[in-house]
Amino acid sequence: MRINLLDRLAKRGNTFTFEEVVETFNISRKTLWVILSRLEKRGWIERIEKGKYMIIPLGAEKGKYTLSEFVIASTLVKPYAIAYWSALHYYGLTEQIPSTVFVQTTSRKKEQTLEIFGINYRIVRVAQTKFFGFRKEWIEETQITITDREKTIIDCLDKPQYSGGIIEVAKSLKNGRFDKDKLVSYAEKINNSAVLRRLGFLCEFLRIEINLPEIETRNYLYLDPTMPKNGIKDAKWHLIVNLDEKILGALE
Repeated sequence: MRINLLDRLAKRGNTFTFEEVVETFNISRKTLWVILSRLEKRGWIERIEKGKYMIIPLGAEKGKYTLSEFVIASTLVKPYAIAYWSALHYYGLTEQIPSTVFVQTTSRKKEQTLEIFGINYRIVRVAQTKFFGFRKEWIEETQITITDREKTIIDCLDKPQYSGGIIEVAKSLKNGRFDKDKLVSYAEKINNSAVLRRLGFLCEFLRIEINLPEIETRNYLYLDPTMPKNGIKDAKWHLIVNLDEKILGALE
């Protein structure tokens, strides 16, 4: 029964949850716990977190085998999207390799930071109105959800602390290829004036022509909230430019 169950699970994918098995197969919860415990002891499956497992292929060794971090991330919360710095790196828009996998969701999860198989994961909860702009990609025979290029930029402007700072977003804008109309549409849809202001300032600085709506505000905010709180005020975009001139100059 154990081997038959494992074969049937493997045909569905390389990960599964306890609840999926209960709903799909005619097995009592008590019996299933026993079966999964024995499969894990034999090194045929490994627990990702409570109630979530991955299947270990024949010939692979438990404790040394793992799946792509994006595949693991896809099991941690629903709905989800690989986002922020992780998406920047996936698209080749940053040279920096993030040490954490960032996952965006609208759901609550008790543990927002996790370490699984030596990889750090950060779950970032956002409002439903900010949860859009996705595409599907295949990784290790698993289809995962990731923010598209334009939404990745907008998300990083919305929460620079999850992108390596504004400088990484600036590099991405300078070196990447984007649909400008979609970028503007997303910037308006996310409903955060900080995003419009940061995008406007960076595009102007990088000489990227873009048609953004006028900003109506008297308040100033920091261009990069992750950096020291001092800098020169930019009256057009109502930003405090708190990035070193040398850093900005290197982008030109």
